[in-house]
Amino acid sequence: MAETHPSELREGTHPRGRNTRFVIIGAGISGVLIGIKLLERGFRNFVILEKAGQMGGTWRDNVYPGVACDVAAHLYSYSFARNPTWLSRYAKGPDIWRYYHGVARQFGVLPYIRYHQEVMSAVYDDGAWQVTTRDGEVYPADVVITATGRLHQPVLPQIEGLGTFAGALFHTARWDTSIDLAGKRVGVIGTGSSSTQIVTALAGKVERLSIFQRTAQWVFPVKDTPNSFWTRMGFWLSKKRWKRYYLQLRSETEARGKAATSSEEGRKARDQVCYDALASIRDPELRAKLTPDYAVGCKRLVFSDGFYDAVQHPSVDVVIDPIERVVPEGVLTRDGKLHELDVLALATGFDAHAYIRPMQVTGEGGVTLDEVWHDLPLSYRSMAVPHMPNFLMINGPYSPGGTSSVVGIAEAQVDYILQLIDRIAGEGVTLTPREEPSRAWLQAIREKAKVSVWGTGGCQSWYLDKTGTPTLDTSTLSELQAQLAVPQWDHFIERPR
Repeated sequence: MAETHPSELREGTHPRGRNTRFVIIGAGISGVLIGIKLLERGFRNFVILEKAGQMGGTWRDNVYPGVACDVAAHLYSYSFARNPTWLSRYAKGPDIWRYYHGVARQFGVLPYIRYHQEVMSAVYDDGAWQVTTRDGEVYPADVVITATGRLHQPVLPQIEGLGTFAGALFHTARWDTSIDLAGKRVGVIGTGSSSTQIVTALAGKVERLSIFQRTAQWVFPVKDTPNSFWTRMGFWLSKKRWKRYYLQLRSETEARGKAATSSEEGRKARDQVCYDALASIRDPELRAKLTPDYAVGCKRLVFSDGFYDAVQHPSVDVVIDPIERVVPEGVLTRDGKLHELDVLALATGFDAHAYIRPMQVTGEGGVTLDEVWHDLPLSYRSMAVPHMPNFLMINGPYSPGGTSSVVGIAEAQVDYILQLIDRIAGEGVTLTPREEPSRAWLQAIREKAKVSVWGTGGCQSWYLDKTGTPTLDTSTLSELQAQLAVPQWDHFIERPR
């Protein structure tokens, strides 16, 4: 399929299409998903705008040593494109990227992606959207769908002297793969999932590995068991066998979600697993360093099958003294010790509250997204915004994300969005969520989140907003699917387009 300039986009072939034009922002898992679903419905008049030079989102950006998904691979696949050939229970980053690129190619989405098209603004005027990219290209649209993901804006720590470091310095999402780490002294600032994967992969393979820890993490041990050839063949040949395995994985994931919100029995069982794993550290001083001072699950659990073994390697240091500043030779901690380094990796996470920013959005009547989100990121069920007609989001503010697979969440939201699209295209209308039901939904979500372990566990985490309230829906995937089964049409303002 040949590349097409936006000015040459064809009229949609959907029988009720009315030449509906779509602009999708982001070519990660969610962007590819909505592209596939539009093609299935006969829509051809769309583009997917991607700021980078390659599709893949998280799995394009993160190429650090040991990168993997901490959700079981069979849950991290599209439901309509099962992959029975995953090599292990938890898939590695390169394998995940290859899977999603392969699906995008198989379902014909790749020709609709426009690379190096970073969206700077979307303006609603005279019944349509004008989406403008950094290079000045303008894409008209009747419907805008953001699929930018939640963790895409790296956060750099505010540490004195960071720019003076003489060695290699980078965020983990911008890992420099050209550097040979053998024989190097490597420092990692941060102790979240990326850090634990890097430490597990590098322990014993570099001269020295220093972990600069501000907050200890609870680690839930998982066994990344390989899927043998015969296991993969069994999945390939037997749909029933695969289905049983999938349901088992989903049940385990849902149980972790309920433990975070309502199940005292499940919480105790989960917590004990974490306590037992921590007790496996032989050195009492090291164990004390790695013991969190907050409830299990308050921060997103770290899932690892080797971190506690890795930190006990003789070449690994866990540094808990606060960082005073960075100097050309390495990191100077408050106790006066200089930790000499050749490489410094910043495992300091992402701005989880950026959402679709820095893109500027202006809706009907000149109302901006910044105005609507001045106090809180107001949305309707995470997928639509008051004053923004036909502006839809996948994995928007307050989407579930504490325990469920983001793929399942995206599919549930896309199924709902497709119902809105059918009405928009079939009736030739705009749909804008009303403020009252949007605020009521947001209030209910926030009240539920406040009493979850994410809100009561006594920690600071990227889940929390400026008021200390977790910014996520605590619903499990099954609950979300039920909630989104049928739109409440009276919650929308409908106008002819």
